[in-house]
Amino acid sequence: MIALDTLVRLCPPPAEPPPAADWAQAEHALGTALPADYKQLVDTYGDGVFDETIWLLVPGSAYRDCDLHAQTAERDEILTDLWEFEDKPAGLLEAGARILPWAFEEGTGAFLYWLVRPGQHPDEWTVLYNEGRGPLWEPHDMGCLAFLLAVLTGTAKTDYFSYLYDVLKPTEHHFATAGRTLGDAGR
Repeated sequence: MIALDTLVRLCPPPAEPPPAADWAQAEHALGTALPADYKQLVDTYGDGVFDETIWLLVPGSAYRDCDLHAQTAERDEILTDLWEFEDKPAGLLEAGARILPWAFEEGTGAFLYWLVRPGQHPDEWTVLYNEGRGPLWEPHDMGCLAFLLAVLTGTAKTDYFSYLYDVLKPTEHHFATAGRTLGDAGR
C-alpha cells in the first residue's frame, strides 16, 4: 500500500473514482488470478494514461485499446504469429509460461506484460517490457505498481523510458482517464 500512496501523491488519480472492476469475472476470463498491486492501480485510477505515455489496461473498459481482455486476445494472436519468425523471451521457454499485457506505451507499439510462470503467485510475476517494433524484451523483477512508480520518478533501470526525463523533464505528473482523452472516438 505504501507504493500506491506514493503514486497517488506523485500523480493524483481522477477526482471521481472509476467504476468498480469485477475481479472474479476478469480472473475467470483470463484463467488466472491477478496481482494485488494491479488491482489497486485499476481500482484507484481506472483506464487511462499516465504522463501521456503509459496507458493502463483494465478489465471491462469501454475502450477496446484499454480493455485488458481485448488486448490479451489481440497480443496473443500477434505474438503467436511473430514467434514463428522471432525467438520467444527466455522466460517463455518454460513449459506453461505465458505473458499477459497490463499496459502499453503511447504511440510506440510497446507493451508492458507480466511473465506468468506455473506455480508462481501473481504478486511475484516479473514485468516485461517489449519494444513492440523489435525483438527486444526487457525484464524487471518487480510488480507493475513499483515499475510504474520507478518510470514516473526516473529511477527505472530501463533504456526505454529515459526520454520522459531526458526530454520531457516533468515537474508534475498527470493521469488522464480514457474517457477524457479518447471521448467517443475511442470506443
